[in-house]
Amino acid sequence: MKFMLLIYGNEENWASISSEEFDEILRQTDALNQELLESGELVGAYGVADQLNAKMVRADAGVTTVIDGPYAEAKEYLGSFTIVDCESLDRALEIAAANPAARYVGVEVRPLIHEANLDM
Repeated sequence: MKFMLLIYGNEENWASISSEEFDEILRQTDALNQELLESGELVGAYGVADQLNAKMVRADAGVTTVIDGPYAEAKEYLGSFTIVDCESLDRALEIAAANPAARYVGVEVRPLIHEANLDM
């Protein structure tokens, strides 16, 4: 089963972490990703640009509109995500708990229920 592990944050959370501590979080995350790659469970892991760099595209009646955003009403925003392919939800939760971000902001775990058919 594939799962998406979502890491959200906000400026207040990340500003409270020293640059040395943040570098250590990244080092530990890279080590975890290497373990998952070696076990065959890592599909991909990506950090995303902050919402100031995001765009929202809407298409309606043949008219495409591109706006800045989206800007969530909440303080938190998506900072990164990892996709794993593992045997169970329990294993996905175990992987999420091993992620250093779980100690600071939490890791949301969502089963992926549909995969695009790329063999069309």
